[in-house]
Amino acid sequence: MKDVFRRLASDFLSTIVFLVIYLATDNVILATAVAIIGAIGQVIYARIKGQELGYMTWASLAVVIVLGGATLLTHDPRFVLAKPAIGHAAIGLIMLKRGWMLRYLPPIVTETIPEYVTFAGYAWAALCFVLAAGTIAVAATGDMKLWAFYVTVVLLGAKLAAFAIQFVAFRLLVASRIRAAART
Repeated sequence: MKDVFRRLASDFLSTIVFLVIYLATDNVILATAVAIIGAIGQVIYARIKGQELGYMTWASLAVVIVLGGATLLTHDPRFVLAKPAIGHAAIGLIMLKRGWMLRYLPPIVTETIPEYVTFAGYAWAALCFVLAAGTIAVAATGDMKLWAFYVTVVLLGAKLAAFAIQFVAFRLLVASRIRAAART
């Protein structure tokens, strides 16, 4: 579990850095420049350490540089604010692959309620698309405080709520199926 949180922090480092610098300074241009430098530094550090960088790392770096660069050139924060939407849309597309969740769940779930696992995978994809659309809508306003609230509270809260709902639903469904099987 610790490795999962480390990977998530690494994946969202440029967004975290941007948000922290912006909240500390109220300066979008400075926050954007530091986030770009941080993303580049993160890739350089990984290469020095000999870590293999996947497609998503390079794609994320490109998005940070392109959208951050557009923000720096135009002084319009909406470009960099849209970055999380691209990530959510990309992840949503990946989640449309049937059975993507199977490797993340314990065998008792995958063996007992596989049809619900497939449905849940599609529900996660839909959630990512909705969150991406919401991010674009919020970014289009250019309101930094609203965006900061959205990415820290709404994006995280929606995923935590979805995880909790899925956990409870899977637990109840598995227990129900096990009890039904024991009766027969």
